[in-house]
Amino acid sequence: MRTVLGGTWPAIGGLRSTVAEERREVGGLTGIIVPFVGHTSHPGPDMTNNDILRRVRYIFDLGDDAMIRLFALAEREVTREEVSAWLKKDENPDFRGCQDVDLATFLNGLIIDRRGRREGPLPVPETYLTNNLILTKLKIALSLSSDDIIATLALADYRMSKHELSALFRKETHRSYRPCLNQMLRNFLAGLQRKHRP
Repeated sequence: MRTVLGGTWPAIGGLRSTVAEERREVGGLTGIIVPFVGHTSHPGPDMTNNDILRRVRYIFDLGDDAMIRLFALAEREVTREEVSAWLKKDENPDFRGCQDVDLATFLNGLIIDRRGRREGPLPVPETYLTNNLILTKLKIALSLSSDDIIATLALADYRMSKHELSALFRKETHRSYRPCLNQMLRNFLAGLQRKHRP
């Protein structure tokens, strides 16, 4: 559950509600906003958690066993059937929506696999994800600098300045914070694909 402008609205089926972020993106105007739950309203095609999971799997050529192992690194046991259901196309009758906590756990496992486990308890996977958090987790997992991210975006013909990029990694309460739009995240994943699977 997440509080959005005075009302509490659930994240359904791993789809992110972004009314508050969208309002900040257009200048922080106040007024009556119709609550939105479901696909993000950011410009660009909608992206679901399943889309992101499929993309990351393809980019790093992860088989089912590797996917299961990444979840296990984050102390989550999943079955081959669960992984298969998350990766199926939406119209497939066996398709299953990947929840925010599922994707967060997977990305946490990717971080541990790539960077090693830190001492102490594992971080608790988020039950609500934003594009900003997803980008941050990929940045950490791949040890990417700002220049690396900008170069990756350029591979997909997407231009962004360091100043614009830094705003995506601010806390949501920071005045310079900006939401990561679907278009940016989609192009970042496209750039990773061109880099790792040209």
